[in-house]
Order: sequence, then C-alpha cells, then structure tokens
Amino acid sequence: MSLIRAEFCLKLDQFDLYADLTIPSSGITAIFGPSGCGKTTLLRCMAGLDRCDEGYFSINDTIWQDNKSFTLPHKRAIGYVFQEASLFPHLSVKQNLLYGQKRSKSTMALDEITQLLGLTDLLKRSTAKLSGGERQRVAIARALLCDPAILLMDEPLSALDRFSKEEILPYLDKLQKDLSIPIVYVTHDFSEIERLANQLIYMERGLVKAQGPLGELISNPALPLSTSPQAASVFDGKVVDIDAEYGLATLRVKGADIIVSKNYTELGSIHRFKVAAKDVGLCRNRATEGSSIINGPPARIIRIEQAGPFKMNILMKLGAEGDGEPLIARITRKSFDTLALKEGEQVHALIKGVALNGSDPSFTYPRED
Repeated sequence: MSLIRAEFCLKLDQFDLYADLTIPSSGITAIFGPSGCGKTTLLRCMAGLDRCDEGYFSINDTIWQDNKSFTLPHKRAIGYVFQEASLFPHLSVKQNLLYGQKRSKSTMALDEITQLLGLTDLLKRSTAKLSGGERQRVAIARALLCDPAILLMDEPLSALDRFSKEEILPYLDKLQKDLSIPIVYVTHDFSEIERLANQLIYMERGLVKAQGPLGELISNPALPLSTSPQAASVFDGKVVDIDAEYGLATLRVKGADIIVSKNYTELGSIHRFKVAAKDVGLCRNRATEGSSIINGPPARIIRIEQAGPFKMNILMKLGAEGDGEPLIARITRKSFDTLALKEGEQVHALIKGVALNGSDPSFTYPRED
C-alpha cells in the first residue's frame, strides 16, 4: 500500500514540534490532542506554509521536502480547507469554484464535485446567502477542484453550529468513499473523529504520542482518551442478519456479532457504531435466559487500569481467544473486586442493544466496505 511519510522538527515558542509519521494514502487520518499541542502547525508543515530546517515529506513517490529540496506551497498538489470558508462575496458559488479550478488548471469535473457535495442547486446563488454548512461545502469543493494529491482540513467544522455540523458530516464521509483522496483532518471535537476517521494521530506538546487505527487508540487505557467520561469503542460492522419485526440488526465485527436497535434493510452493508465504555457490563458466565441484555459476546481481558478512586477501565479483545476487536468497559471498583477480575481471563461483555439505537448520528451510520 502507498504511504505518506512526514518527519518535521520545528522550534516553537513554548515547545518544539517533532513528528515522525507514516500515514495511509487513503481514508481519513485525524490529528487530535489538547489545545495548543501543535496540530495546526503539523498541518501547515505538510502544506509547506511553515518551513522546518529539518524535515521530510513525501506522498507515494513524490518528495516535497527533504534535506536537499523544498517544494513551495503553491507548487504542491494540496487542497487546504481552513476553519473559515473565505469565499469571494462578490462571486456566485459557481464563480468561486471556477476561480479555484482555473488557477490550478485542474481537469477535475465540476459536475462530479458539485453532485458529491450537494451543491448543484446552489451554483447560481450568492455566497452571502449561504448557511455556514453550505459555505464550508463550497470551500471543500473549491479545494477538491484543484485536483489535490492530499486534502488537509484544519478544524473545518469548528465555526459551525450543531445543526450545520450534522448537515455537512455525511458529505465528508462520502469524500473518502467516492474520491479515494487521503485526508488529514485536524479537530478538537472527538465526536467528529469517532464518526469519520480511519486512523488517529494523538499529540501532546508538539510530540506525536501515538498513531494507528482509530479502534486501537481510543480503547487503549494507556492514553487519556480512554479515561475521559465519554470513553468508547468504535466498530465498523457488516449487517449479517435483520429482524424487521423487532427493528433489530446484527452487525459482525472481528470476534463478535453485535445486535443493534436499528432497522437496517440491506444485508452486507457496513455501518459504524459506537459502544460507550459505561454501557458495557461484565460477567463470568453468560446467562442464556432471564436477561434483557441481548449482547453477551465472550472477550479476553488484556489490560486493567484504575479510572479514578472508584472506577476501573477494563480493556478486552472480543472473542474467546481474545483475537478480535478491542472493547473497553468502565465498571465500579466494587464490581471489579466482586468479580475478582484478572488480566488474561475470559469474560462476557454485556452490551444493551438499545444503547446502540442510532438516535445520535455518531452512534450508527452507513459506511462503505
């Protein structure tokens, strides 16, 4: 598989940025961390807007920076989407898009991009009459019409209200499915990452502390992501059974079949769903009757961490042998002591199907296989 390589060292006011990254050349890679940790600076280094004395950046076989050369930002095949759309107010939507396309001499089809982002009916409209979500979709389309090799997005939804965010999120998900352009996505809102990202880069004070598949990093008790009140595991599951009478569907992930309270209609379709750590209970022996909890897959305890004075985080791998997807549970210390749990033991993970009902768009939504 083709890869994006990035290595940057840059002295900043409060700390030094040091990043050594290998990023897949497809899908969405999210950069996350505390405010001021260097997320935007890292993105600017990739774009060539901040120049490092020591740096390397390449996409597939194209080197944009090494110790002998530096490709200027305007000569890099990069699409950059900022927090603010920064559209020309005196031009229509179509004129804004064509302006960016002409400057780059791109052959990317205008019709394809406008249909992908739902802009066809807005082309004649003045940008002054667009909603926040519509303006940002135009900004994304303008970046894509440059025919970029990579799309860099710097908190593109941070200036939007919740309604506008929900309007634009499905379009962002479609980008990775329909265009196969690698996207590096900076955000401070972890719900966006849970919904969109395939890979995650976690930063603190200019350092990349961890990088890898989203599911592995957000379930890792060694990282602060798993100790937050919103700690969760994220899965992409394939629909293998539909119970239309009860509005249920069975989604298969590595190591388990999980029943969700969602009336999907297409067998084989892929859907992402989130399991909050607080919604996972544990037992040693799975009851086959007399329980309202319909999910109780076997799992193997991988790691145990204390989460405050009275709670415990239990990291598991699904499957009797512990060879499936990671799952994290948060239980009381009393429950932990009562069960006398130990690393390496097999347990059953109790997950309420109703907790996975898709009422929040970040819980369940369609993905592409």
